Amino acid sequence: MKHSLGISVYPDISPIEDIKKYIELASKYGFKKIFSSMFSVKGSKDEVLNYFKDLIEFAHQHDMIVDLDVNPDLFERLDASIDDLSVFSSINVDILRMDANFGGDKDYQLVNNKYDIDIEFNSNISVVEGLSKAGANPEKILVCYNFYPQRYTAFSWDIFREMSQKMRSYGDINIGAFVSSNNNPTHGVWDSKDGLPTVERLRYLPIDLQARILLGTGLINDIMIGNAYASEEELKSLAEVYKNHSFDTNNEYLEKTIQSGAFKVNESEVVQMKLDLDDNLIEEEKKIIYDFKPHISFERNNEFMWRSRMSRLNGKAVINPRDCDKKYFDRGDVLIVNDNYRHYSGEVEIALGKVENDGQRNLIGHIKEDELMLIDLIDVGVLVKFIE
Repeated sequence: MKHSLGISVYPDISPIEDIKKYIELASKYGFKKIFSSMFSVKGSKDEVLNYFKDLIEFAHQHDMIVDLDVNPDLFERLDASIDDLSVFSSINVDILRMDANFGGDKDYQLVNNKYDIDIEFNSNISVVEGLSKAGANPEKILVCYNFYPQRYTAFSWDIFREMSQKMRSYGDINIGAFVSSNNNPTHGVWDSKDGLPTVERLRYLPIDLQARILLGTGLINDIMIGNAYASEEELKSLAEVYKNHSFDTNNEYLEKTIQSGAFKVNESEVVQMKLDLDDNLIEEEKKIIYDFKPHISFERNNEFMWRSRMSRLNGKAVINPRDCDKKYFDRGDVLIVNDNYRHYSGEVEIALGKVENDGQRNLIGHIKEDELMLIDLIDVGVLVKFIE
């Protein structure tokens, strides 16, 4: 699955000089996409076109593509039609995002336009279904969720996942979603002051965690920052998330198992977690947690434990038992089996429920409290990376 990072810019709110500085900064950290609303910009047809032609040219110079939010009303303003996208082609736009679509065969006609402009749709299962039934190439179907300026109005987590899974069932379509910068101040559409996320429960989380949660579903290709301007530190942190969102292994046994076809890995399902480490952690345990690749489960979880066997299979790990005053381990505790159960010594586990401390496991640390929802994303075949 291809992934890309993007920013949003607001020509109706911010000077072009500031927007260009932001584009330069984002491109420095590997961002590849720019989202902007074309129908929000006032002015004559020529003024609007000239503005975006300049913006797109600057973006292309920095190896970024431009995705413009449009609707049927804007088509009318610019004398465009589903048969004639020449006005958009004249400014070299890469993607047109249909904030409101035309429907039915017209959407199919747009997707297959002769101008080689990609068409992206608002998150709409019926549109994806219609395009699929009409015979559209799944790789030509692009979807991007909305963002939501009002608190408490964005997607619920469950509905977001359900919709994404349904759209993904139609093939290798490209799905994008928005995260929010926590920089202060930021701006966006309609005087937004509370971020611009797609999913409500992510609204105020650190931006890298928002991205790790969305990518951890294995359903999302593009992550766009909805509001502007994100800080350089936030841009850097998202670049790190994308760098780490990859399948890599230093375990020959797993490589052979995958090559044999005995076990399948979805390389898009990578869950990155940060830990609050136990003060008494030893170097051998730290190496297993951070240096071993990958941590992965071969079986469905039970109600008590997620377990990764890989780190114990070479039989070389020596994990001396350490005292822990907890009678029970709690959900989110990360554990390593110690030499009190030598056969399993070195196995990495995450407690999913209350687990008795029987002396056979060392407490490594605890998944950070605001990251506990990541546990819901890990199951058989999902790669887990612990991030320092």
